[in-house]
Amino acid sequence: MLLPVSATESPEIIVLMAILGGALTFAEYFSNYPSFVEFREAPPLNRMRFIAAFVMVGLLSLLTRHPLDPTGLTALVQSLGTQLGEALDFAYSPVQLTVLMLPLDTPSESLQLTRSAAGIAYLVSALATLGFIIAIRIGNWPVANGAFNVWVNLPLFDPTTGGDVVSRLQRDGRINIVIGVLLPFAIPAMIKLMSGLIDVSQLTSPQMLVWVITAWAFVPASMIMRGLAMLRVADLIAQKRRAVYAHAETLQAV
Repeated sequence: MLLPVSATESPEIIVLMAILGGALTFAEYFSNYPSFVEFREAPPLNRMRFIAAFVMVGLLSLLTRHPLDPTGLTALVQSLGTQLGEALDFAYSPVQLTVLMLPLDTPSESLQLTRSAAGIAYLVSALATLGFIIAIRIGNWPVANGAFNVWVNLPLFDPTTGGDVVSRLQRDGRINIVIGVLLPFAIPAMIKLMSGLIDVSQLTSPQMLVWVITAWAFVPASMIMRGLAMLRVADLIAQKRRAVYAHAETLQAV
């Protein structure tokens, strides 16, 4: 909707995917039984993920529209992206690696556009992660919304297998955080290694650039937020256990 018609590629497929995603989300939240969407009844985690993805796609669409159909709003986003891209483009940063994955003969305008897009997306992902940390520390997530149901909010997690629940949640949470931190560095490197199999220069086309950079920033941030959530759930279970043990010891002493 934001990009000019000349810059879109198969918009019907994008619309179809959006309809399928919307129907799946509606069915998941309307049902009384969970399927595979995690933290369904533990707001605002999924809301923050959706808002982060929406902001990334919206801002990057405006950014890539500026060279084709400039307006005051696109100029503002372009100026913001330029400043963020230059500020985050330091040695070995994810933004710099994203620019370096492009071929050497890439036009300077495309390099600048990729740098600006990466800067905007990385900042939005960092703000989303920081917002969730604040929700945990200050908003007392998730117990501020009532009792936390592990079955509903972690439908793919089986607490009856694999040893202690707390240890498994802590392990899975740390793995998610580590992978989320490393992915912004690893994805450009993998794309660079696959340059012989795929045409990396196609990544600079407007629609492809929007989705690739959004995925590059959103997926790691989502994994970090998931890891933080699992560590928080493990901490709540451990606190509950300590409270039960303390109460049992008190009863035995009496």
